Amino acid sequence: MLATHLRRHVPFWISILAGIAIWEIAGRSTSTAFMVPFSETIVQLWQLMQTGEFIAQVLDSAQLFLTGFVLALIVGAPLGLLLARVRVLRVGVEPYIMILYATPMVALIPFILSMMGFGFAPKVLVVFLFAVFPVLYNTVEGARSIKPELIEVAKSYRSSEWSLWREVMLPYTLPYIMTGVRQSIGRALVGMIAAEFFLSSTGLGQLIMGASQNFDTAGVFASIFLIGLIGVGLMRLGLAIEQRFAHWRQ
Repeated sequence: MLATHLRRHVPFWISILAGIAIWEIAGRSTSTAFMVPFSETIVQLWQLMQTGEFIAQVLDSAQLFLTGFVLALIVGAPLGLLLARVRVLRVGVEPYIMILYATPMVALIPFILSMMGFGFAPKVLVVFLFAVFPVLYNTVEGARSIKPELIEVAKSYRSSEWSLWREVMLPYTLPYIMTGVRQSIGRALVGMIAAEFFLSSTGLGQLIMGASQNFDTAGVFASIFLIGLIGVGLMRLGLAIEQRFAHWRQ
């Protein structure tokens, strides 16, 4: 069992080590104004973590990310099920969803700034807009893929509308929802940094901007590396939740 587990993960770790080696070699072969080695990035990240200011900035970004992301889940998943269930509503709303899904959300930030000004609420709105559409779109597609026979069987057993949602639609659609969640994690992180760049400089966005203005390439790479690690960790968590609650689809 252990040998099988190790063999399964050998390609992953070889890929990671190769990437680190390429990063280290490229960083040492390039001017530090453009790139720094992996080792220097890790040292800089460790030094940043020792400061109380860094922890406060991470917590600010985490609060912004979680608020916008959770709101996206609360709105996106139920609305997606509703649109899949009510055809008239879906036909009327779907063109707007597709337009907004294809719209670069960064372009809306000046409009949000002019309407809501600076502060926490407009930044949450930016993160929400970045994150909601992958969840919404995948939920709609998943719910629409339910076989009509399943709905008919549930109705033949006199299932109520709420029971139909709880016992048929939600379990069947959960893998699609989790796919949307994993996609929205990356988009929410991008929205978080964009909001901190363009609305008010706080959190990890402020850290990146400050390092850039001071020509601290190691600080920029350390901040970006941390954001990447957070994103990968959250997506792996989403995958684990999907495998736990939707293992019957595998």
